[in-house]
Amino acid sequence: MLFMSRWNPIIINAPSDISADETFDLKGEICPYTFVKSKLMLEMMEPGQILQVIVDNDESASNVPKSLTNEGNTVLGTEKINETDWMITVRKK
Repeated sequence: MLFMSRWNPIIINAPSDISADETFDLKGEICPYTFVKSKLMLEMMEPGQILQVIVDNDESASNVPKSLTNEGNTVLGTEKINETDWMITVRKK
């Protein structure tokens, strides 16, 4: 039997010429905590700064970019960086 995840993150390659102002490792966290903690980190940053969030599950890789976009931020990338981890790159509004 083939197992298919109901979470299908959209892969977006972040521009190679950007560098993160902050990197936030949220491996081991689950939704909604990954979104809440990402949002709190962005609140401490200046407008236009870049945050890279590392998560280790497809649900967070799918939901965090959508939720951060709904908050008015710009998701620059959602990339699978190894077998389990995703890197979400976002510019604060």
